[in-house]
Amino acid sequence: MNDTRDRDAGSGGEESAEDFSALLGESLEAAEKTFSVGDKVRGEILVVGREDSSVALGPGREGVVATADFRDADGICSVRAGDVVDLFVTSVRHNEIRLSKNPTDKNLAEDLKEAFDLKRPVEGRVVEACKGGLRVSVKGKTAFCPISQIDTKRTETGAEFIGKTFTFVLTEFSEGGRNIVVSRRKLLEEEQGRAADAFLAANPDGAVVAGTVVRLEKFGAFVELVPGVEGLLHVSEIAWSRIESPSEILSVGQAVSVKILKRETVDGRLKISLSLKQVTERPATPAAPPVVDPWSKYSAGQVVEGKITRKEVYGLFIQLEPGVVGLLHQSKTSDRPEIQLERVKVGDAISVQVAEVKLGERRISLELPRDPDADEWRQRQQEDQPSSAMADVLRAALEKKKR
Repeated sequence: MNDTRDRDAGSGGEESAEDFSALLGESLEAAEKTFSVGDKVRGEILVVGREDSSVALGPGREGVVATADFRDADGICSVRAGDVVDLFVTSVRHNEIRLSKNPTDKNLAEDLKEAFDLKRPVEGRVVEACKGGLRVSVKGKTAFCPISQIDTKRTETGAEFIGKTFTFVLTEFSEGGRNIVVSRRKLLEEEQGRAADAFLAANPDGAVVAGTVVRLEKFGAFVELVPGVEGLLHVSEIAWSRIESPSEILSVGQAVSVKILKRETVDGRLKISLSLKQVTERPATPAAPPVVDPWSKYSAGQVVEGKITRKEVYGLFIQLEPGVVGLLHQSKTSDRPEIQLERVKVGDAISVQVAEVKLGERRISLELPRDPDADEWRQRQQEDQPSSAMADVLRAALEKKKR
């Protein structure tokens, strides 16, 4: 029994010695560790001072960080003794290790290099325009964005982007971060590609979708369905009626509902044919007007204008309308000395009055229009003059009285 205790005690002593040796080794390693600018370290806050705070970096090693790094806008400090924080080494001088919450240029450069290698997007703020493009602040570093890479749409100066923050991808990183080139367009094209794939998958041929007119051409209009996806609305598919130009119905910026007719890939590019008219109801074909017999439009007593088309000794043939010709007989003009048949010519216009219509025979008899006032005057003259017989009786009575 005693032997067993002795073995157990001996075993525990060996383990304690090993643990102590490991701790001592780690302590010595930490004490001998050197720090360089840009190192990222984790330490425990020992003392929070008014100007500086002390941070334990390992056995016998301390660093100093400005307490202002932990103060908020109201001046309130966010840490206290015992808190563990992640910091960056900003300088090592005479065994004093200065720390900061903010990464150094070296840290920033390393982060950007990593973002470049992994093609990881980074945020950047457009600062100003320069020759050929724009200057962009990325993690405190100045990068260059070519004007063609700031957007998928054409821009002349890029002035509308200045002061705004966007997501970029690094396309070039060299000279330790002194030469950085970024692109926003690449990310937009990737995003548009994903959106286009989702849109096309959800909207097969025959689907009706919303879009915006972005460009007008003589042969049709281009409609943006989603960013990066455009379709052609041919002039023949804009309206059911014939139009000469898309501008007769559409304008740039106009929202429309269109039907996807067909999609195809030509020379590696997707082409989509659209229709606007097939979304709207086709107008009903107007009913043909009833056929009217032109001869039935004329009745006795109607005064119409006509044109002399033929002269005969017995009268004049007068066209009232194409296909309808009537006869003005010579006997109908005998009491109208103002009309002399020998003087009128073919082609002359003349006003006539319908005397009789024989619809079945397709014949119309004409006469000259009567002037009611002239007829009444003639009638009164005849009434005022005694008849010739009465005149003879009066004349005979007068002669007899004389004898």
